[in-house]
Amino acid sequence: MAFDIEMIRKVYEEMPKRVDKARELVGRPLTLSEKILYAHLWEGEPKQGFTRGKDYVDFAPDRVACQDATAQMALLQFMHAGKPQAAVPTTVHCDHLIQAKVDAKADLKRAKEQSNEVFDFLSSISNKYGIGFWKPGAGIIHQVVLENYAFPGGMMIGTDSHTVNAGGLGMVAIGVGGADAVDVMSGMAWELKFPKLIGVKLTGKLSGWTAPKDIILKVAGILTVKGGTGAIVEYFGEGAKSLSCTGKGTICNMGAEVGATTSTFGYDESMDRYLRATNRADVADEAAKVADYLTADPEVYANPEQYFDQIIEINLSELEPYLNGPFTPDLATPISKMKEEAAKNDWPLNVQVGLIGSCTNSSYEDISRSVSIAQQASDKKLKPKSKFTITPGSEQVRFTIERDGFIDTFDKIGATVFANACGPCIGMWDRAGAEKEERNTIVHSFNRNFSKRADGNPNTLAFVGSPELVTAIAIAGDLGFNPITDKLINEDGEEVMLDEPTGWELPPNGFAVDDAGYQAPAEDGSKVEVKVSPTSERLQLLAPFEPWNGENIMGAKLLIKAYGKCTTDHISMAGPWLRFRGHLDNISNNMLIGAVNAFNMKTNLVKNEITGEYGPVPDTARAYKAAGIPTVVVGDHNYGEGSSREHAAMEPRHLGVKAVLVKSFARIHETNLKKQGMLALTFANEADYDKIQEDDVFNFIDLKEFAPGRALTLEVVHADGSKDTVIANHSYNEGQIGWFVAGSALNLIAAASRGEVEV
Repeated sequence: MAFDIEMIRKVYEEMPKRVDKARELVGRPLTLSEKILYAHLWEGEPKQGFTRGKDYVDFAPDRVACQDATAQMALLQFMHAGKPQAAVPTTVHCDHLIQAKVDAKADLKRAKEQSNEVFDFLSSISNKYGIGFWKPGAGIIHQVVLENYAFPGGMMIGTDSHTVNAGGLGMVAIGVGGADAVDVMSGMAWELKFPKLIGVKLTGKLSGWTAPKDIILKVAGILTVKGGTGAIVEYFGEGAKSLSCTGKGTICNMGAEVGATTSTFGYDESMDRYLRATNRADVADEAAKVADYLTADPEVYANPEQYFDQIIEINLSELEPYLNGPFTPDLATPISKMKEEAAKNDWPLNVQVGLIGSCTNSSYEDISRSVSIAQQASDKKLKPKSKFTITPGSEQVRFTIERDGFIDTFDKIGATVFANACGPCIGMWDRAGAEKEERNTIVHSFNRNFSKRADGNPNTLAFVGSPELVTAIAIAGDLGFNPITDKLINEDGEEVMLDEPTGWELPPNGFAVDDAGYQAPAEDGSKVEVKVSPTSERLQLLAPFEPWNGENIMGAKLLIKAYGKCTTDHISMAGPWLRFRGHLDNISNNMLIGAVNAFNMKTNLVKNEITGEYGPVPDTARAYKAAGIPTVVVGDHNYGEGSSREHAAMEPRHLGVKAVLVKSFARIHETNLKKQGMLALTFANEADYDKIQEDDVFNFIDLKEFAPGRALTLEVVHADGSKDTVIANHSYNEGQIGWFVAGSALNLIAAASRGEVEV
């Protein structure tokens, strides 16, 4: 039986009348995305239609999911909300704090020793507040959610940008910061600007070496890393129906890399099969009763150009395998062109490591197709030229592939199986030799490949592909190897070719697991004590941020003008810094250390206007804060791209940054800044970015008139006394301005819990 089956039944009971009313109000057929959104309005039955990309709307998500790195800060904030337990079903998953180094057993043992304090904190606070807890080794949050909690037509939020993975089971699942999660866990509405809609029509059918991963790699090349911002990507067509449920999940998962709010697919037979295979026949039976409401109205898919803001069409029969990268997930290269592109760009052809798995590609189907290549390598006497690793997505998948002999097959080609955790995908990889920062190439089936992302080496060129393609390239050891056309020389000196991969959508003998790793919360958590040592280096109880004093911000100094791509990895690095995710002051020592200073093109080296000397960004920020001087961060396009981590907003807030002024924001990061009581502003004239000088002082001369739809005026005073006036746009509504005035959204929630205000 499924978790929370009564909640799911209630969603399905309410859905038809809500969707029918929404269809009546907007006066046209509805997409799947619209059906789910209108079925989850905070107000219940719809009373009006909403304008895409314009109207802010309050929603009531069905559930919340948190991973251990972000859960720490989210739950530390939730403790301030004054609630006895989470208002909606919520889970915590321990997957980010397990570093890959030796193998699954050794790495998990080491993680439990090193992060025992954090795991105990998460276990106890989950126990107290009615939250389901998945122990270290249970698996990666998104795979575990797909196997246990995702359901067609549902809405969930999660404190990880790849929460969108659940779209593979027909959900609207959205990555958010921890403050958003606290809203929902506290029983409050969750606000989102009603998304635009991008339709992707899939025709034909995949075959041979082409995999579901290649669909999203192709889409990323079309949309780029910001082309999906503010939009839901909805896949449809006969090609969509031909994909497995987990294949759909892969596509939705990496939709985060195009900036999409989320991605989703209409309910079909593959989802029914997956639900039944994962012991949720009760959900499948309930979904069947409202199946027409779990996909778009027929007219929508028949004439998609009338109902979507943008249409992309891909013929799966003509699609070929892709490798995307390096350094950005949208640089898409067909495998047939890779040798040529590598030569043109001087990319090292020698592949040192191939890595498969992660939350994006660790299903039974993925592993089975990869193991078919590994078996061929063994049978055809091909010794892999690259190191090769596997990261299972869950204990259920790991147990099942071990039972079915897959791990034995991988052993034959010298592969290493890492723990059921994020590992190298998020930088939790203790890779031997990475500290030498040598230029090298790796290929993986993960989702992101930013500089330093996997191993901390800025000179590692990482390319993203499907698990089967990564396996083949690892065997060849050659970035330019095309398994469709190229031959390899085996140990006997013979020329051989790899056959097309084969696999199973679902395990023929069913899934199996001895201990999935789940801990149910106490029925009454009132007497459970949550302990946080005041001397801990890993955990720190939060103090509320100061509210706005009602005055214009004057005399603010420029902390850094970031040049080019500035992702959340640049603002708040992961890797070894993950250990401080529960300690705001300690983790603030990584603030913006990866951002490139536009004035000297160096990282972590900015001018301190108090001393005139150059130093690390966090140290400089602390000096300004100690002197009572507010600061401003200036950035380029798509600032805050990448992870949902709210530390990238909380750290600047903690260290005295008052405003972030950029050409454009990534959606989640903009919201996170707002939630923490900061000014998230964009240049009305992008060329004004070039006017910002190193010694500038910023005066916010009309902040007292801060209002929705009204731009702010900044007086930028240069070192020579000259001034420029910069107009800064913003997207704040009345409620969000309330967050700024209160000092943070959490301050408002806490005040409401005390009965001091209404929200």
